Parts: sequence; structure tokens; C-alpha cells
Amino acid sequence: MTRGLKRLHESGQSHFVTFSCDRRQQKLVDPALCSLFVERLESMRVHFSLRVYGYVVMPEHVHLLLSEPNPATLADAIRFLKLSFTKQVRPIRRESDCESAFWQKRYYDRNIRDFEEFTAKLRYIHRNPVKRGLCGRPEDWQWSSFRHYVLGERSEVEIESTWTAKARERSRSITAPG
Repeated sequence: MTRGLKRLHESGQSHFVTFSCDRRQQKLVDPALCSLFVERLESMRVHFSLRVYGYVVMPEHVHLLLSEPNPATLADAIRFLKLSFTKQVRPIRRESDCESAFWQKRYYDRNIRDFEEFTAKLRYIHRNPVKRGLCGRPEDWQWSSFRHYVLGERSEVEIESTWTAKARERSRSITAPG
């Protein structure tokens, strides 16, 4: 463990998380792997009762904007995500690709202290594919929560947003006894 590394968990703050493929190799270029990652992200969200505010899957790394899980730690949730993905990815990857680890062991985590920083990180996540030249507009990148925010599209991952809150409210009013 890195000396002096302090993770501020149980703060009630959101977290901007980044982790990379082993040796920053572009291992997330196959659409089947990207779909699997999104599926495992939703599984982590449910398993750890946390909120996903935003995500993007890039060819060699991932960015997430998350709440804290309760009662587990963010480290537990990220470990679960990486491990559950890696266990299921083995049948999809070519034999030669399976010799090395899929993920770097560590991850970067930054506590989000206010709404301004939250908005900046979410914007960064959604603009990352455009900045890297992978697409012309954020809505063109399939492996991101951007289309949910702009169009209200549902993705495999439940994104905590105004759209989601409105949908919950509608479903409550429909099912509420009259």
C-alpha cells in the first residue's frame, strides 16, 4: 500500500473513481466486453446499494461517479466490480489475452465536495470520448451515461438523475392506493 494514501470513506460525499486496464492496454475495445462491464456495474450498484451518477467505458480505462456504499466501503465495491468482470470475461477473451491481468491493481478516487465539482466531473466523464477523438459528440459514444442525461434513455445501469427520480415518482403515483 502506498504510504500516506488517505481514502476519505464514510464521508457521505460522492466519489469520482478511475481505474485502468493492466499496463494501460486497450482491452475494452470489444463491444461484448463493454456490455459485460456495464452489466457488472449494474450488479455492483444493486449488490452494494449505491448510486451511479455517471460512467464512461474507454478503451483502456473507466471513469465512474458514485455514491458511497453502505455499509461496505468503496474499495469493497470496486474490488467486487473488477473481480466479477474478470471472472466472466475469461470465456470472451482470446486465449493469448488471458495471460496477463485485466486491470491494474489500484484505482484513483476523489471525494466530490460540492455541486460545482460534481457537475465538472460528470461533464469530464461524458466529454472524455470526444476529447480523445473516439467520437464527434458525447451522444455518439455508446458506453457512457450521457444519453441518459440528455435524452432520458434507460441503460442497463440505473443512473441516479432527475429522469430516474421522475420515473420513480410516476411509478409510486400509479401504484399508490387511491
